[in-house]
Amino acid sequence: MSDRLINRSPDLKQLRDEGYDIEIRSGHLLVKGVPYVNAQKQLKRGTLVSKLTLANDATVKPDGHVAFFVGEYPCDQNGAPIARIHNQSEKKQLGENLIIDHTFSAKPLDGPYENYHAKMTTYVAILSGPAQVIDSAWSAKTFPVIQATEEESIFKYIDTASSRYEVAAVSAKLALERVAIIGLGGTGSYVLDLVAKTHVREIHLFDGDIFSQHNAFRSPGAPSGEELEEKLSKTVYFERIYSRMRRGVFSHPVYVDSTNVDELRGTNFVFLCLDSGNAKKLIVEKLEEFALPFADVGMGVFLTDAALGGILRVTTSTVEKREHVAGKNRIFFSDGDAHNEYNTNIQIADLNALNAALAVVKWKKLFGFYHDFENEHYSTYTIDGNKLINEDQS
Repeated sequence: MSDRLINRSPDLKQLRDEGYDIEIRSGHLLVKGVPYVNAQKQLKRGTLVSKLTLANDATVKPDGHVAFFVGEYPCDQNGAPIARIHNQSEKKQLGENLIIDHTFSAKPLDGPYENYHAKMTTYVAILSGPAQVIDSAWSAKTFPVIQATEEESIFKYIDTASSRYEVAAVSAKLALERVAIIGLGGTGSYVLDLVAKTHVREIHLFDGDIFSQHNAFRSPGAPSGEELEEKLSKTVYFERIYSRMRRGVFSHPVYVDSTNVDELRGTNFVFLCLDSGNAKKLIVEKLEEFALPFADVGMGVFLTDAALGGILRVTTSTVEKREHVAGKNRIFFSDGDAHNEYNTNIQIADLNALNAALAVVKWKKLFGFYHDFENEHYSTYTIDGNKLINEDQS
């Protein structure tokens, strides 16, 4: 339970002070021990559940009137189902260790619920009223012992996006122990922006370069002139930014080479967002030796007829599918290779972001967040015509 959230939210604090057994779990509010009557006219207790709408770890007005319930379907004192609140009855996983049995709809006649105290006590009254007709001593106000423990999370404030859209259970699939991003240029910085919003425990950043003025125009965010004047390492700069939101961002202000490549051992996934060259060849060989999955990105943008064209590339390599990397030259290791059309100096922020998004989507597919029907390990996107091609299926 998040004591901080409850103490900063008058409606939640009122619920707790009045004796309700409340808990915050996976971005949802739970009221436990709610009395109800089942179809056999037996007195039971269940759990009432609602999504939480928050702003800076404090509740705001609920954005919906729907609630969920864990237990049998509630009935009146005669064992007849309470039909007026029925929406649907099916098991649904809303988050880790949170599976509900029923969805209820009790829409107020005078507009939206003002707060969670109003919403939850309305539902409690509907559910427990018949139980109290049978035995007036049955109440949802059980006055439990309050444990002052903070909800464990990699984020510094609760992830309400996953609970809002009922994808908390899917999001948990990305709670990997360790992900590395090598290279924090235009594409690498956008990869970080997307990965930072997942439940990965540790994100390790590798880049020996300085965050300079030109980087500001092809990276997420809007650095101030004062920040640019600090001449920070890219890894330090981005660690500072994303540590405002989450824990577990680690800066390694160095280029990866033979002296430190062993630091990648034990990583669950690696994003390669660096230029071609001997360093990349070494890293790829070592990642294969370590049996680690990785994705390499590339972007070839050219100027012709006073407009830009080009191709974006994502090459994925896993234990199950690697032969295409060398066998089909899906990753180039020499800057001077005449066939390498995916490594040019032109960098455009929207293309960097798209290249990053394509790589992150593939990463999420590999770990079950998205469906992956083609199992492609090589994708290209051509700007002219919006052509997306998938090859090297496993």
